[in-house]
Amino acid sequence: MAQTNENKTKEIAIRAENISKVYKLYDKPSDRMKEAFGLTRKKRHKEHYALTDVDLTIYKGETVGIIGTNGSGKSTILKIITGVLNPTKGDMTVNGRISALLELGAGFNMEYNGIENVYLNGTMMGFSKKEIDEKLPGILEFADIGDYVYQPCKTYSSGMFVRLAFAVAINIEPEILIVDEALSVGDVFFQAKCYHKFEEFKQAGKTILFVSHDLSSIAKYCDRVILLNKGVKLGEGQPKEMIDAYKQVLVGQYRLPDQDDEHNLLDDAEVKAKASIMGGVNPDALEYGTGAARITDYYVTDKKGTKTTAIIKGEEWTLHYTVEFTQDIKAPIFAFTVKNIRGTEITGTNSMYEKAFLNGVKKGEVKKVSFAQRMDLQGGEYLLSLGVTGYEDEKFEVYHRLYDVLNVTVVSDKDTVGYFDMNSKVTVS
Repeated sequence: MAQTNENKTKEIAIRAENISKVYKLYDKPSDRMKEAFGLTRKKRHKEHYALTDVDLTIYKGETVGIIGTNGSGKSTILKIITGVLNPTKGDMTVNGRISALLELGAGFNMEYNGIENVYLNGTMMGFSKKEIDEKLPGILEFADIGDYVYQPCKTYSSGMFVRLAFAVAINIEPEILIVDEALSVGDVFFQAKCYHKFEEFKQAGKTILFVSHDLSSIAKYCDRVILLNKGVKLGEGQPKEMIDAYKQVLVGQYRLPDQDDEHNLLDDAEVKAKASIMGGVNPDALEYGTGAARITDYYVTDKKGTKTTAIIKGEEWTLHYTVEFTQDIKAPIFAFTVKNIRGTEITGTNSMYEKAFLNGVKKGEVKKVSFAQRMDLQGGEYLLSLGVTGYEDEKFEVYHRLYDVLNVTVVSDKDTVGYFDMNSKVTVS
């Protein structure tokens, strides 16, 4: 993207030039040792490019978002900017003191209490004891964990821990703030406090680099957005433009820039490579059952009937699977459940609940099962489990069950509280 005249007059906060990061992947530890000690002439590793020739420029006072699918290189570029990683190739320039909300609490000693960890982290950030003394009241007020601050951090709940870690990171008055999904910590009230602080930084003219899957926050706060995919920068521009491109990437409909319409659409193989849709089918899914039935094929389609693992929130989607029967079954029940990535079951249904199929089947029959519904889950990653069960002489039997076998990404530009969107119609008079 060409620089505007306005940008040419601005001072640069961060500049990345032709940044690449390559990891060497070995099949076994002995191959790494053989290469390290020169015991072989044969190359024993494969090269994985986490980033490939990425350029980006962020000006002082800008709020810039970085979006992309999991594995697109977002965290890698942030770690290079903060100095945690060195690039394999290219130059990185940073002008200004950085506060990076990447891995909250990474420098905490779990045996120390909260106060001791505040001083430990402040010292690591280069502050004197006097400077930390001045900042301590603001940190404790922001964390709001009460007398627990005098207890060892190993006794904290996960919520208290991230509140204190966030409070320390956010109150050091940086010139450049880097946020990687950290605004989703704690309860909704603490999140509101975090976003208020974020607004203060923006209004104060701080430089902010914001990485999130929360597209509504990206659209609200960012002046520009950079889209990464599989380590490649696909584009940058206005938030709405890049969010729309991101959604196209997720559903395999992304059009490459600077190509004529005749060659614009990617072929299927390129779509899979470019989309980099997280997960899909889990090769290590837990399965068990009596073997009287077997689920042999399973996939998800969007409202157009296109196979995908990314669904736009608010749109229709369908889960499909095929079942082969090796025995006669009086009344099979076809089911599926949805979990979040923490393993909490969010929802689910089956053919018995829906009164959709109450018949018997014969050995050798094949049934194609589909569950069609509207996607009202909040944006994020979910796991689908499938099952064929039934009752024999009042005893519950599992014929075949596949746990966490499919991954679905819900793409949303408006998330509300909890797991589901209630789709409220609001009027104020």
